Amino acid sequence: MVHRFIHLLLLPVVSGTLLVLSFPTYDLDFLAWIALVPLLIAIREKPWKTAFGQGWLAGLVFFVGTLSWVINAMHQYGQIPLPVSFLIMLLLAGYCALFVALFAAILVALTDARGLLRPWTAAALWVTLEWLRGHLFSGFPWALLGYSQYHALSVIQIADVTGVYGISFLLVLVNALVARLAEVLGSRVWRGAQPVPVPWVTVVVAAALFAFVVDYGYWRLDPRNNPANEHSLHIGLVQPNVDQAQKWDVALRRQTIDRYKKLTAQVVQEVDLVVWPEAATPFFFDAETDYREEMLRFVRERGVPLLFGSPAMDSRTDGGQRLLNSAYLVSGTGMVLDRYDKVHLVPFGEYVPLKPILFFLNKLVVGLGDFVPGSGPRVMSGPSGHLGLVICFEVIFPDLVRQFVDQGADYMVTITNDAWFGRTSAPYQHFAMVVFRAVENRVPFARAANTGISGFIDAEGHILRTTDLFVESALSGEVRIGGTRTIYTAYGDLFTVGCAILTLLVAARSWRQGAFKGAFKGDYVRRPESPPSEPNYPF
Repeated sequence: MVHRFIHLLLLPVVSGTLLVLSFPTYDLDFLAWIALVPLLIAIREKPWKTAFGQGWLAGLVFFVGTLSWVINAMHQYGQIPLPVSFLIMLLLAGYCALFVALFAAILVALTDARGLLRPWTAAALWVTLEWLRGHLFSGFPWALLGYSQYHALSVIQIADVTGVYGISFLLVLVNALVARLAEVLGSRVWRGAQPVPVPWVTVVVAAALFAFVVDYGYWRLDPRNNPANEHSLHIGLVQPNVDQAQKWDVALRRQTIDRYKKLTAQVVQEVDLVVWPEAATPFFFDAETDYREEMLRFVRERGVPLLFGSPAMDSRTDGGQRLLNSAYLVSGTGMVLDRYDKVHLVPFGEYVPLKPILFFLNKLVVGLGDFVPGSGPRVMSGPSGHLGLVICFEVIFPDLVRQFVDQGADYMVTITNDAWFGRTSAPYQHFAMVVFRAVENRVPFARAANTGISGFIDAEGHILRTTDLFVESALSGEVRIGGTRTIYTAYGDLFTVGCAILTLLVAARSWRQGAFKGAFKGDYVRRPESPPSEPNYPF
């Protein structure tokens, strides 16, 4: 009974817990290299339905731990009752956990002729499912496994080829190999157990791959191997720390504007561009003439370009109004040069999907109404080159950021309002993803956040300067421009396509052998008493 409990429930819970500890704010990133081992051991020789349940349990623990901040956003700022907020978080975590469940269920169906897990298949399958999670139903690629390694710069440099998914692949490969070696050890410790062969080919190839990735990382991090930067740009970031509950209070509008002016004055003398966060203006910049002119006059007096977020209202063809989450670039002479409208909106934050059914969630939509997406990514002509801008949630989508750089962005700016998250792990998780966007495309990032974390990240992923959470701050930093175009920028998620193809090929082979069909019929084939004559299939 105890043994059954450990294998059925405890090991998946341990995996989920180790995954949580791998991410911010715990940041025990080394645990990610073994976090899946308990789950992989638990699903060994299990029917697919059992493996599905075990995978879902591990995923639920993982995503409840990493998405618990949803409760704070829903309850404190959305005014949703605490029990309902908790239920919404559970629903989101349960949905994300389905991808871990599918990983476990499909993996047991793709075991080799001995009933042993295939490390390469496990890694490819995991990446394929992570990519699907980032695209289905508008996508939610939060807490991808690779993000746990944002501090391990020598490991993550390969992301300029594979994207963050390559790091996830390497992590799962190591986890699966450790689990496989645990099977080898167990077969030699327990009496009567059928000896499991050491997968020497897999061990050698995986070790060589890991060595290559780390060696490539050190090579990329060596300044001698990076192209000389053409020039640099000094950017000032303003973090006003405006309370979310007071942000749209008309009575506090003057106080908010004056706070921005005060903080801007602290950095404006030493920078080429000032950046305010998402939805910085407590008014519609295009619509409210008096405040608009005051801002433009302030910029003219300082003589430095300003990039800031503001809601915008456009007319529709039917005579109605379109609400957009926008950002404006103003020249040092006070001329509005450009406007970018956010493309990828936050479900239940900026719009309510299936609104006729989910009408009770209207309170979550920023107190202004439903936003509509912009027309698409495009770069601005900013100081010292082309500027790419992503707003808040958009930075978690690798391919979206890639499109900006592919269009010619020399440097990236991301503006956000993470006040919704409160003092939770979310601001740290959100910031960690920016590290990968910088490495993937070899472009520096400047990040301005209302309540933090604001800061600078260079093209190799070094976190240069940051602010604390929930403090007023004005931060300046140097952004070096002139990197090389990466394989990831040019070709996008080609690596994930390869992973999907590998998964399908292994599935097709298993189908022909009858193992895949048998697993899903409940006829799980266990390891035979004597080793088969055919060579062990390494993938």
